[in-house]
Amino acid sequence: MTPATPAATLVREVLAEYGGAAQTRMREYLKGGTSGRAFQALVADYPERGGRALRASLCMATARAFGANPADALNSAAAIELLHNAFLVHDDVEDESEERRGRPTLHRLHGIPMAINVGDALAVLSLRPLIDNVGRLGPRLALRIMEEAERMARESVEGQALELDWRQRNATDLGESDYLRMVLKKTCWYTTIYPTRLGALIGTRDGVDLDRYFRFGFFVGAAFQLQDDLLNLIGDEARYGKERNGDLLEGKRTLMVIHLLAASTPDERGRLARLLGQPRSERTGEDVRWIREQMDRYGSIDYARQVAHGLAGAALHEFSVAYADLPDSPDKRFLEALPTWALERA
Repeated sequence: MTPATPAATLVREVLAEYGGAAQTRMREYLKGGTSGRAFQALVADYPERGGRALRASLCMATARAFGANPADALNSAAAIELLHNAFLVHDDVEDESEERRGRPTLHRLHGIPMAINVGDALAVLSLRPLIDNVGRLGPRLALRIMEEAERMARESVEGQALELDWRQRNATDLGESDYLRMVLKKTCWYTTIYPTRLGALIGTRDGVDLDRYFRFGFFVGAAFQLQDDLLNLIGDEARYGKERNGDLLEGKRTLMVIHLLAASTPDERGRLARLLGQPRSERTGEDVRWIREQMDRYGSIDYARQVAHGLAGAALHEFSVAYADLPDSPDKRFLEALPTWALERA
């Protein structure tokens, strides 16, 4: 096994500290209620499966880098974790995914109607920590956080709609800019842009222009998503937490698929389009192997790696611009390490 780099070690340490704190607070919001133990156990299923808590940690680290007590960001971090798990439940239904964090997806275990209801419950629960911010941060700042949450949720569902539309109409005329636009809305807003904006908002008590941190959030989030797409094809399935080649089985338009569509001969492109247009249940292992062989033949995976490295490099540049005025701290170094860590994940 390759030794961890200093960047990876730092990120893991911060994720363990802040992520653990956020998940502990999240569990407090999962307790109680009048729905009965059986339903509460279903709602707690995905949260109890673990995860890195990257988004929550990013919010808390950014707040502290700007001078806040990390406890000031704890409710917001818990809300991020709850909403993240809500998105995962719904995404798994929409994608017909079979595994999540090394176990069968919720809809496979309990059916689609129950899974949708659990996702709804997690989304509703994510509002309570934001309401509780009023007592910790005051009504004006709590309202600004709610406004940011509304913007993030709107961007995220619009990004999901783009991806679902591509699959529904079997789009084959997409380019790299289409992929990056979808990733910006679906992934970057709630994975990196929103947490960093929230942290800066809390750390400065709404004293900075949040748009200053947008570009860093986009580039590091896009590098993270592209690496995630690559890991789906080449990563260790046990460590990745989802089935190998699941994106191909689901017909997702990853950058590798988009590159392959552009590089293939007309006959190959026609075959690929037919395979992508089939329901997941009709795609076979042989179909997936053929697509993977074509990706290797045309260098689609190597191309995606190059783009991911370019995005990470752009994120490092934007960090040096946007966060130049902050004093040195472990939290600032954590932010700087994220682009490198995003590519080193395995």
